[in-house]
Amino acid sequence: MAKEKVESFLIAGGESEDFRQKYDKIKTKEEFVKKAQDEGFDFTIDEFNQVLQESGDSFDLIGNPGKRQIW
Repeated sequence: MAKEKVESFLIAGGESEDFRQKYDKIKTKEEFVKKAQDEGFDFTIDEFNQVLQESGDSFDLIGNPGKRQIW
């Protein structure tokens, strides 16, 4: 169930540039997940990390301005 919630969040980011830009500005993974939780996405940082690991995605920012590699 939690995996689906993380995937739903990532899909929302993949579909909306405004969504991605808002989250790409956040520096730490803890703040990132907290913001998602505040906006109604119910998952923990451990669940988020698990989905990233399974998919082979990285939380790192690339480019200028920085963009997350998770979208």
